[in-house]
Amino acid sequence: MFSLFRSSKATPDLSFISVDMHSHLLPGLDDGLQEMEQTIQYVKELQQLGYKKLICTPHILTGVYNNSPQTILPKLELVRAAFAENNLDMQIEAAAEYMVDGDLESYINDGLPLLTFGKNFILIEMSYAAASSNIEQIIFQLRLKGLQPILAHPERYIYYMSNQTQYERFVDLGCLLQINILSLLGYYGEASKDIAETLLRKNMVSFIGTDMHHDNHLGALKKLASKKSFYKLFESIELKNKELLS
Repeated sequence: MFSLFRSSKATPDLSFISVDMHSHLLPGLDDGLQEMEQTIQYVKELQQLGYKKLICTPHILTGVYNNSPQTILPKLELVRAAFAENNLDMQIEAAAEYMVDGDLESYINDGLPLLTFGKNFILIEMSYAAASSNIEQIIFQLRLKGLQPILAHPERYIYYMSNQTQYERFVDLGCLLQINILSLLGYYGEASKDIAETLLRKNMVSFIGTDMHHDNHLGALKKLASKKSFYKLFESIELKNKELLS
């Protein structure tokens, strides 16, 4: 892969990531893809870029995206059936992206089933407007139940940009960090790009995800995958994505 650095433009090859563990490709569940035809198209495109497995993570946010295992898992089976019909050879699983709020705390306290992936990983997120007041308590409670929380796209939370020690605090609490791959393109702004790169340099990033929602994301991913500077960021980085292949 790194021989690509000698040329001015890289051949897109994201096989070193191998598994996308954050996406919104299950159709009709949230603000991601809406039609099965889109899902098939996007998966073919991601496969061409080098992905070998996809873990879809629809939002769970009460009153906005009222998802649960009862809505997500049947949709996963429909997608798998569509893959078979289209002779599409791609591993696909589903979990969820849980908003850290009072409802998630209730799910945990009430012992309701939570959607996880890999070795009991659970993806959590916060609002972009303000930090969740119970974020540290949620991390503690999940860990107590034997689950491994992963905080989605910490580089996009503007309220931490002037207090970057908070990222270290999360890691110290036992929470893993997942950055969005498009942050490295500057898709969400230069500040998010700088923080994502800093977290990578400090070896604080465990996972990288597409957070794929729509055509703009797919187009930007293709653009990023053609930049040799992108691959250079990972010369000495060990991600956990490939561990999810098993």
